[in-house]
Amino acid sequence: MYSLLSFCLILCLSLSASAAVIDRRIAVPSGYVAPPYYPTPHGGWTADWSVSYHKASLLVSQMTLAEKTNVTAGSGIFMGRCVGNTGSALRLGIPQLCLQDGPLGIRNADHNTAFPPGITVGATFDKDLMRARGVALGEEFRGKGINVHLGPSVGPLGRKPRGGRNWEGFGADPVLQAFGGSLTIEGVQSVGVIATVKHLIANEQEMYSRMKNIFQPEISSNVDDRTLHELYLWPFAESVRSGVGALMISYNAVNGSACSQNSYLMNNLLKDELGFQGFVMSDWLAQISGVASALAGLDMSMPGDINEVPLIGSSYWMYELSRSVLNGSVPVDRLNDMATRILASWYQFGQDRNYPTPNFDTNTQDASGPLYPGALFSPSGVVNQFVDVRATHAEIARAVARDAITLLKNTIATLPLAKNTTLKVFGTDAEKNPDGINSCSDQGCNKGTLGMGWGSGSARYPYLDSPIDGLKARGAKYQFFNTDSFPSNSNPNPGDVALVFISADSGENYITVDGNPGDRTNAGLNAWHNGDKLVQDVAAKYSNVIVVVHTVGPILMESWIDLPSVNAVLNAHLPGQEAGEALMQVLFGEVSPSGHLPYTIPKSEADYPDTVSLVGFEVGQPQDTFTEGLYIDYRHFNQQNIKPRFAFGHGLSYTTFSFSNASITAVTPLTSLPPTRPIKGPTPSYNTSIPPASEAYWPDNFSRIWRYLYSWLDKNDADVAAKIGNSSTSAKYPYPDGCSTDQKPGPVAGGAQGGNPALFDVAYNLSITVTNAGNISGKAVSQLYVQFPVGISFDTPIIQLRDFAKTITLAPGQSQTLQMRVTRKDLSVWDVVQQNWIIPDVGGDYGIWIGEASDSLSVRCGTSPLGCVM
Repeated sequence: MYSLLSFCLILCLSLSASAAVIDRRIAVPSGYVAPPYYPTPHGGWTADWSVSYHKASLLVSQMTLAEKTNVTAGSGIFMGRCVGNTGSALRLGIPQLCLQDGPLGIRNADHNTAFPPGITVGATFDKDLMRARGVALGEEFRGKGINVHLGPSVGPLGRKPRGGRNWEGFGADPVLQAFGGSLTIEGVQSVGVIATVKHLIANEQEMYSRMKNIFQPEISSNVDDRTLHELYLWPFAESVRSGVGALMISYNAVNGSACSQNSYLMNNLLKDELGFQGFVMSDWLAQISGVASALAGLDMSMPGDINEVPLIGSSYWMYELSRSVLNGSVPVDRLNDMATRILASWYQFGQDRNYPTPNFDTNTQDASGPLYPGALFSPSGVVNQFVDVRATHAEIARAVARDAITLLKNTIATLPLAKNTTLKVFGTDAEKNPDGINSCSDQGCNKGTLGMGWGSGSARYPYLDSPIDGLKARGAKYQFFNTDSFPSNSNPNPGDVALVFISADSGENYITVDGNPGDRTNAGLNAWHNGDKLVQDVAAKYSNVIVVVHTVGPILMESWIDLPSVNAVLNAHLPGQEAGEALMQVLFGEVSPSGHLPYTIPKSEADYPDTVSLVGFEVGQPQDTFTEGLYIDYRHFNQQNIKPRFAFGHGLSYTTFSFSNASITAVTPLTSLPPTRPIKGPTPSYNTSIPPASEAYWPDNFSRIWRYLYSWLDKNDADVAAKIGNSSTSAKYPYPDGCSTDQKPGPVAGGAQGGNPALFDVAYNLSITVTNAGNISGKAVSQLYVQFPVGISFDTPIIQLRDFAKTITLAPGQSQTLQMRVTRKDLSVWDVVQQNWIIPDVGGDYGIWIGEASDSLSVRCGTSPLGCVM
């Protein structure tokens, strides 16, 4: 997505390129296919959406052609208060829907909370905090009158450690992503806001993936069927199972077919196999076709413009969709389902009753301004009412930032600090951006304390509590050197503790920061601003050094981690607005650190498989083939027996914990194949005849706004289109291979939201007692990994995360019994031949490992025979 300022350059480039786009596609490697799947399955066949679909169908049956097409697309980029604004059908009480970024807070708004982003939330390993943050996000979005929250992000998964938008998601594991995403969705939607899970799918880098341009089409992510199901689709399945109301399709292609018109992804995997009942929207300007994208399952075009030359009043849909229905190229049945899905989501979350209208404007911070900033001439009015929606959400933001802080190293009990410790503080990351905390559009710079990455997933800070602010508030004894070069006048004293702040940033590709076009290309996985050298120089002069890292993902630490004076390292991730107080509570021991790494930190970037490197320029369509399959992050390190610097899930505490009294109980008897899926329920039925051309005529005496997108046609255009559609002799649209209008019963792996409901039956319950064996209060995380039996015919990673739980704050000697579970799906693999989840060895001994990190698993429970060994 774009800001108004950055959009000007993109528009100029698009205008110059539009007449000469090179669309030469390179054949994807053998075996990577996106077979056609038609038609789009009707929504409404699950019981938990049936009431909403019934209400929606009553409305849709009364709508004209132009009203239906109007609700399926945006009114144009910068054509309203929100980043996305649909058309309306006011005659029937259907308002414009406001769609707004982003996953960590309301983008470009005021009086909102800048929450820690997903990667920080994942590091908490705390399901309660995940959901609480979701509720708070929902309350703020509703308070601003936003219908659709454009979050959470569970794609990219983090396959590529340099990937620009990894920080928006919850970590480099599908189960951690799944819990983070689904619990956020539950929280957001609990207050009536429609959540949007994104981005489907496999958009693992920013460069060359956003859209086609003059030189090349969008990148093709080539993923085999099993890997797609077991890694990248897994968190989307859990999001659908949570009842998510909307989904955003990604920019890139998958197996050679652009996601925005990939019928295999949208029709087959999402709407049939996963039983998704909501609506699918394009990412901003990701739609590249009209009829093809409609047939493939796209329900909403955002922001409505064509991607080659936006902001001139042209659209693939709107009036063109009206034309396509009249001339018979888009079946009426497909348009009806599109409109029904959108309105069903509106009803599902109660937005038809007393829902607030937008009271802010993402395009300006002024009280008054143009109502349609993208228009050449726009009426003006009040656009911002400055409604404060924060309530007590700062407490939740602070709790997330604090409980995510991950203690990586702590020799000689350096931490916690005594209150009277004399501190020398180094690094510009310790203090706010001197130009202003919101001086860079969409946080597109790395100056001062890094609280979030850049791009559409960012938010404006209402304030930023920096680490220096935190030290001031405590009356700490410190001297701050606001530089990233070691100062000659720091005057080390024997009792000084040096506190060094370093950072690493990334973001979205429409902004380049310090030579990094979204992905981390310039500094690689090293700290920015010569942070490694700063640590080395400080460590050469001071005998007691603590390093605090604010980072979007893994950074290399080998140049300084083992220096004798580097005694403690804290990964504070991206803390949002509450960077200071959250860190102080941990530094001074008021709270013991309880965060755990949501990714692996390697010793060298060469330790990753070559295939997860960034794909560079290629004439034609760049190919990114996922030949590493299931082996990303800790799965790869375990398979190759490579010891990382810090393993996935690693996190120390100021205290120690013991695990005891582990038990495993069988719950649901298992079979190789799951029970037969439930059949689909009834779906709305409509008249599918081509409507009269008059339903698309422009209203009389209507005042148009130039560049605004409308769904109406001139009378002659509508009449000509209807004549074609009703003619039995006219040439018909060249439909894609496999195109059909006959509804399918659905894949065997489907049956409900998220897939066959039997997949989520609990196979085993596990219980373990965690005791604080130290002398400081703290929280412990219990991580559960599954190891498949030896001798099966499927290659599986050595261990895979399947559940986790976090204790309350335990006083010294206090214990808590944690409950976790393993489902049928957790013990299954995707069989590409049977196209189903199967348990490869029903009677085999699955190892259920429990511990504090992926490389620290002290308890093994077995499924055959049932029992646990400490």
